[in-house]
Amino acid sequence: MALIVAKFGGTSVADIERIEIAAKKIAREVAAGHKVAVVVSAMSGVTNQLVEYCGKISPLYDVREYDVVVSSGEQVTAGLMALALQKHGVPARSWLGWQVPIHTSEMHGKARIEGIETEELHKRLDAGEVAVVPGFQGVTGRNRISTLGRGGSDTSAVALAAALGAERCDIYTDVDGVYTTDPRIVPQARKLKKISYEEMMELASLGAKVLQTRSVEIAAKMDVPIQVLSSFEDHIGSDLPGTLVTREEDIVEQEVVSGIAYSRDEAKVTALGVPDVPGVAAKLFTPLAKAGINVDMIVQNVSADGKSTDMTFTVPRVELARAQEVIGKQADLKATKIVTADNVAKVSVVGIGMTSHSGVASKMFETLAEKGINIQVIATSEIKISVLIEEDYVELAVRALHAAYGLEEKKKAV
Repeated sequence: MALIVAKFGGTSVADIERIEIAAKKIAREVAAGHKVAVVVSAMSGVTNQLVEYCGKISPLYDVREYDVVVSSGEQVTAGLMALALQKHGVPARSWLGWQVPIHTSEMHGKARIEGIETEELHKRLDAGEVAVVPGFQGVTGRNRISTLGRGGSDTSAVALAAALGAERCDIYTDVDGVYTTDPRIVPQARKLKKISYEEMMELASLGAKVLQTRSVEIAAKMDVPIQVLSSFEDHIGSDLPGTLVTREEDIVEQEVVSGIAYSRDEAKVTALGVPDVPGVAAKLFTPLAKAGINVDMIVQNVSADGKSTDMTFTVPRVELARAQEVIGKQADLKATKIVTADNVAKVSVVGIGMTSHSGVASKMFETLAEKGINIQVIATSEIKISVLIEEDYVELAVRALHAAYGLEEKKKAV
């Protein structure tokens, strides 16, 4: 008998029919002798509608009341899931974030989980009852409802699995696993049976939409295996049909490159003619950090005059206007000109095997050069290489790199 946490995303509980299907999967897990806690998202489209309601009342809404409103979507789903489980003969009840309780920080809209009390949940699970917990929400130290940010139900599920000591956290979604790249761009993309926490974190942060980055961080820290699988197929999690996100040492055949990720949500900023003196980078990036603007790729070059420096970096495209405003207020930066571009995209090659294999970077650069794709910025870590290119070339770059590293689905012998 295993203790399993199963999370169902918005498309997996989009309507009553989908909730019934999800409940039947849980009923099968219970019939197999497992103890199950279920984490649910709001029904597809509901959270967007609730956010819109808040904006219509006031663009400058109270974030504490915003959390009360947007967290209600998961509350509805949790109740409906408990009813569906009961209908199928499975003892179940819903637990709201404040009832568990799931303790979070005070940062409404982007709260972080600080602890989960599981004593009562364990009692109910041991008694054969399924606990249905709404994702995305918790309670602050001031006893106010809080939310974890968009995609936070993944984080809720993994954190609950860690707190309960679950054997595995199954993330049911609209895809059947983690692929070597986006199958919509490369139909030959291959589903991975296993991938390391480190690789999944990189892929998630670099544009892959399968898992929320914070959920993988928690899984890696607490050593909680995550399985990504489809709610639209007949399998249940215990069949292990999806992709298992686990420790590197649990993967027997580790590939040099595991996947190609891309992100169109990029903008490039270049501060030209900045004085080449100590502290100039702090004058540029500290105000951006204080404004909550995430800076990613950074390159510094000597200016044409040989006396000053040019600093290029990327920000999320939606933050470009705010970044320009922040930089414009830094009179002591003394840049001769600020140049921006929002027609760029980031393409990344990710793989644990890079740490022990040479030639990965050169193959990437050669492949892009053969396709006539110009590289504007390069950033690296131990297990990833990212390049900034013109957005129009994203799909060509992804297809070319996927083929260059031999990531296609292997053809079966007839």
